Amino acid sequence: MQTLDRYLPWSIRIIIAALFIISAYGKIYPDPSAYGTISMFEIKQLHPLGFSTEWAKIFSRALIGIEFGLGFLMLFPFDLKKIVIPATVSMLAIFVVHLAIQILTVGNSGNCGCFGALLPMTPLEAIMKNLLSIGLLFILWKRYGDDISKKSNFWFLTTIISISMLLMFVFIPTFKATTVTNNSQPALTEDVTLKEEVADTSQNGIEPKQVDTTLHAKPIETGPKMKKSGFETYFANINQGKKILCFFAPSCDHCRATAKQLTALKNSMADFPQIQILFMDEAAEEIPSFFEFAGASYNHKVLDIIEFWQVLGNNRDVPGVAYLWNGNVVKFYSSPEGAEAFNKADLKTQLEKQKLR
Repeated sequence: MQTLDRYLPWSIRIIIAALFIISAYGKIYPDPSAYGTISMFEIKQLHPLGFSTEWAKIFSRALIGIEFGLGFLMLFPFDLKKIVIPATVSMLAIFVVHLAIQILTVGNSGNCGCFGALLPMTPLEAIMKNLLSIGLLFILWKRYGDDISKKSNFWFLTTIISISMLLMFVFIPTFKATTVTNNSQPALTEDVTLKEEVADTSQNGIEPKQVDTTLHAKPIETGPKMKKSGFETYFANINQGKKILCFFAPSCDHCRATAKQLTALKNSMADFPQIQILFMDEAAEEIPSFFEFAGASYNHKVLDIIEFWQVLGNNRDVPGVAYLWNGNVVKFYSSPEGAEAFNKADLKTQLEKQKLR
């Protein structure tokens, strides 16, 4: 029993500290400056709660900073029973309530965002994790609180939390810097015709390996009865024949890799469907380098972050790739990894098995 009392308090503190630090890091993984993961957290978790775009940016960074701070404070002996443990339990309880509401309203599907893209987790799994953490913290507070919280240093607590929050705003500013090209003109960030895209890209000193020249619609193929996909607002010919519609974030590594695979697949297959892209307006100045990496430029539009996620669907993730035939969704890949992730071989199989008779 004495051995248990000796090691259990520190074991609980290390476990909770690790959970909070990993959770905070997961929300900015893999690259804090890329904005992708944190913006996903803002759209999928904060906007449904009524936060405006600007307040969501502020709250998300503050919340992540508090998570980091509480994780670190769990390892120090200051005000654990009086402040740190109650604050940690309160945050977990709020998360549990929010996740429960999410399950009741939209179901137990998709990544809840608790660990970002680092450790995908369903809302129910996150609730179980949070309840277990609350249980461990209650044991720590009830049984060992007086022994581990003999010191008080409110100044130290507020300093750690303040620094953690400040660093989030430093490394992930709420505004995006504008990239300026060599000719002192902003990089291409808006939708234009393919011919205009090629001209602008050339002006920026980027020479794509090739260009998709299928801007104009091909003759409509026989196949499923034509229907409105809902994407015709963005591309007038999207419901005509076979099309590939992509949902990408310009700075997303998974998106870039997917675009490169699509270019390779297009080169290897005759009559490959036209590729069109909806970009999320985060780091949109990186679109020219995105096309350079992909090996081709494609017709595209840049959507406001909120509109982008509304069109893609809050239960989906980037990179998103939809294979449409006459407006019918034949296949929709919508995850960076796992069963729902884009699969080059699977798309090729889908295209080949549905060739015209």
